[in-house]
Amino acid sequence: MTSATILGLSGPVLTPQERAFFHEADPYGFILFARNVEDPAQLTALTADLRDLMGRDVPILIDQEGGRVQRLTPPHWTQFLPPMEQVQRAGEQFERAVWIRSRLIAAELYAVGVDVNCAPTCDVARSNTHPFLLNRCFGMDADTVARAARAVMDGQGAGGVLSVIKHIPGHGLALVDSHHELPTVDLPHADLSAIDFAPFKALCDAPFAMTGHIVFSAIDATAPATTSPEMIRLIRQEMGFTGCLMSDDVSMQALSGSIADRSAASRAAGCDVVLHCNGDMAEMEAVVSASGQFTAEEAARATAALDQRQEPEQLDIEALREELKALEGTTANV
Repeated sequence: MTSATILGLSGPVLTPQERAFFHEADPYGFILFARNVEDPAQLTALTADLRDLMGRDVPILIDQEGGRVQRLTPPHWTQFLPPMEQVQRAGEQFERAVWIRSRLIAAELYAVGVDVNCAPTCDVARSNTHPFLLNRCFGMDADTVARAARAVMDGQGAGGVLSVIKHIPGHGLALVDSHHELPTVDLPHADLSAIDFAPFKALCDAPFAMTGHIVFSAIDATAPATTSPEMIRLIRQEMGFTGCLMSDDVSMQALSGSIADRSAASRAAGCDVVLHCNGDMAEMEAVVSASGQFTAEEAARATAALDQRQEPEQLDIEALREELKALEGTTANV
């Protein structure tokens, strides 16, 4: 039975300990970081090795947003603009620019065996959004963010890569970095629904969503969305999200308690999958033990998400690169 987890690994090749552990634990998927990446040949071999080990076409995730958050970087891969800067440069043609950019990102990921990208960020930025997130957002209004995020989903999908919308139900109001502290938002539910929740509702057909470690006091003042049954019900019912819901990284310090406690609380709240990223073996053992296995309903959602994978459409990649360069040269405001 598949473990309801997505796990990281320690380096550019599987260690013997990791190989034995992953084979026994049978995680749903894996997530890669810069520590796992050297060059295209190495990365292609690693993703193939992971799938051979698991004996199935296991999803392999990465964060390739562009800007500060991209794990594949020059000289082997393209350095993309931060999402907000991409939108600003393209002006009225931002949807086309974002689609092209996403199609190019997908081409680079697919070529090395990565088939799920933890993007788009659907958070609506504000002028005081914490710098860890600000330029990772596509804009400061819900409509722009929703339209750009849809372009990401479509562009990546056309390139054979599935999207993870994040950080559901919205992280743009956070004034602290949830990697280190727990953000709390005190706006009324109606205001949140009109702005922060709106892009996620518009993309409720996404295959995957990743929760935000953030408290919305109007809905549940006692727990961040990741571990809040009230917030997960809102995600499912008010937003209408029917796909596979994963936690953000449970090793982030916005969450309290042990790694096992965090994992169990995420599952109890309604997360289908627990995400653990740092590759620490002792922590992964605790995460797998606490997270358990998929229920039939969760397994159906996890399978349905992967069923959306498709072979890339054939396109002239170099022509797309030239078109994107031209669009980045425009200066009209959105």
